[in-house]
Amino acid sequence: MQVESAQLRQSTLHPTVTVTGALRAMEALLLGGGQQTARRNAWSAVVEDRRRAKDRREVQHVIEALNAPTAGRNTGPDSF
Repeated sequence: MQVESAQLRQSTLHPTVTVTGALRAMEALLLGGGQQTARRNAWSAVVEDRRRAKDRREVQHVIEALNAPTAGRNTGPDSF
């Protein structure tokens, strides 16, 4: 019990600062609340667009692989 309370006190006295946390703190100081929300929404849209583009590329590769003729393989009606 004593160890847990000492760890709790230590973690509250010296919080871990992350790059993300520092950037968000700077953003809060420099920008108003509406601008923060707009920037986060814009970034979320960029991330989602990148994800959709990646999915489209993967599907395009699959379609191209399915449509590509295979060498040495008879696929016509006389291939029996």
